[in-house]
Amino acid sequence: MASKMIRRGAASWLGFGRKQVGSVVRGTSRPAPPVPPHVPRPPYADSGNPGAYMPDITELTDEQVLAMRQASAVAKDVLHLAGSLVRPGTTTLEIDDALHAATVEAGAYPSPLNYRGFPRSTCTSVNEVVCHGIPDDRPLEDGDIISIDVSVFYNGVHGDTCRTFFCGKPDDATRELVTTTKHALDAAIAECGPGVPVAHIGDVIEQVASRGGFGTVHDFVGHGIGPVFHTRPQVYHFAGSGSSEVLKEGTCFTIEPMLTAASPKVTLWRDGWTVVTADGGRSAQFEHTLLVTPSGVDVLTAYPGEHEPDVGAGPVE
Repeated sequence: MASKMIRRGAASWLGFGRKQVGSVVRGTSRPAPPVPPHVPRPPYADSGNPGAYMPDITELTDEQVLAMRQASAVAKDVLHLAGSLVRPGTTTLEIDDALHAATVEAGAYPSPLNYRGFPRSTCTSVNEVVCHGIPDDRPLEDGDIISIDVSVFYNGVHGDTCRTFFCGKPDDATRELVTTTKHALDAAIAECGPGVPVAHIGDVIEQVASRGGFGTVHDFVGHGIGPVFHTRPQVYHFAGSGSSEVLKEGTCFTIEPMLTAASPKVTLWRDGWTVVTADGGRSAQFEHTLLVTPSGVDVLTAYPGEHEPDVGAGPVE
């Protein structure tokens, strides 16, 4: 689940009197299913208040590293299931219900649920929705793309991952946007290791995006992760961020670039969550949770078949 960048102002509101651009019409949502009482919950599950925003990250203990591997494996498996559900006519509510059920069946809590009041268990962002889309009853259509962001709380820590899926047959421009976004993530991961400046991650992502003619969203960042859902470092996905932070061995963090077909400027729906491109152009996102090791990083949320050429394909067999 993407974190809002601290030093930037809030995205502008999409007012009721303003003409909508893009293809997505807001549908009707409903409260998420209950989480069984035996499933351990993060501290904010009832209050909706996770506390201080983006506190400093701390080196994980050996037990917490093992828990991060386990939580990330659950998130990876739930996201893999998501791919099998993406098809024309299916609603994002139906997808979210299924992923909620799979999460709690694994003994995990869906991290987005009631995080600062978010009403559902996953973020489902269709076409021009950049991130934090709320699942609703709008059916997916042939040619849509959907970014499904899965985060789980398991064994006292969070695992976080996202992938953009094709619904039916995308056009060539959409396919190029999605594959370039995945390539940008892969290129950034390849540069990571202890002591690497966080700013370098954004430099690499923007280089890949620019070569493809795509924009990089500035307003949302990757983040440190562990017992707390969102911590430092703030992981910028654009060049020239000026960050002085570096990656530290024994910590976990996410990289989650959001690329756009045209302008990277965004606006916010009045639900307070749904972020869309200001010009209605499509957006794609990929995310992994990573552990900094002595020689590089381990990709804790790597999923089956992710290095196949058709990286956005759905459903996944």
